Amino acid sequence: MEKLKLMTLYADFRKDIAYIEKELERSVNSSSPIIQQASLHLLRAGGKRIRPIFVILASKFGSYSLEDVAKVAVSLELVHMASLVHDDVIDDADMRRGFETVKARWDNRIAMYTGDFIFSRALTSIGEIKLPAVHQLLAETMLEICKGEIIQIDHQRKTDQTIRDYLRRIKRKTALLLSSSCELGALVSQADPTVVRKMRRFGYYAGMAFQIVDDILDITSTDEQLGKPAGSDLLNGHLTLPILYIKDDPVFQPYMERSFDGTLTGADREEMLIYIRGTGAIEKAQQVSDLYLQKALDELNDLPKGSAKKAFVQIAEFIGKRNY
Repeated sequence: MEKLKLMTLYADFRKDIAYIEKELERSVNSSSPIIQQASLHLLRAGGKRIRPIFVILASKFGSYSLEDVAKVAVSLELVHMASLVHDDVIDDADMRRGFETVKARWDNRIAMYTGDFIFSRALTSIGEIKLPAVHQLLAETMLEICKGEIIQIDHQRKTDQTIRDYLRRIKRKTALLLSSSCELGALVSQADPTVVRKMRRFGYYAGMAFQIVDDILDITSTDEQLGKPAGSDLLNGHLTLPILYIKDDPVFQPYMERSFDGTLTGADREEMLIYIRGTGAIEKAQQVSDLYLQKALDELNDLPKGSAKKAFVQIAEFIGKRNY
């Protein structure tokens, strides 16, 4: 249902999205049958395609060329996909979006090679763009994403984290790629430098809000809605914003310890989620997300009116209110 709502917001750009979807599928062609099967399995599991649509919308503020926009959009979505494959290996995750992960259907070795293959295809896709600034920004983005993955591993099961640590982590985990999607879209269409800066900041703020909501939904949604066990973040040792607000709560601490050592039962997990929902931590985290979302919307104020600006506003509002 939520995906249908999002696709409705994309209505004016449906042909562009369809073209990019075909280019995504073409980009994962491989002479290795296993690598191609694994890549297509991940691609066909779906996704919100927010990164490609951000590239499209930001490009509308300059000289729009679907062919160039598609190269950038495909590259960024492939970077995102590759990071998911590697994430699932690190977290030993068997399900994503209701589908088996690549590591679950095949194994860790195939998953790592698939992730590396998809990363390389991302570079191939954008390689035909003749703007040095585009390549520099993508390189910097990929570097920061890798740093973020290392920091996330280092922070696993560490309870002395601060909210600042968390915000820095999600900046690299999610916000940076959305920020780069907006900035690269504006750059490839050679939009005005002021627009490029606004797009970068919009994507960053929207990305921060998006990830905080994601972390909230991991606690408030059902297993069926998530396509994986609710509370997976904590089970994998990741302290998200709602958890950071209550990590010193004496009632919650035993749940957290059992999540970390693998002794939390299914019934315990349900009790834990119900308890977290009643502490006020969700509401506090939502307030932080709302602040970032408002900052994102503020960046759009002085941009030219039109379908792109309207869609950005609607998608930002969807990010704040989504249910999955």
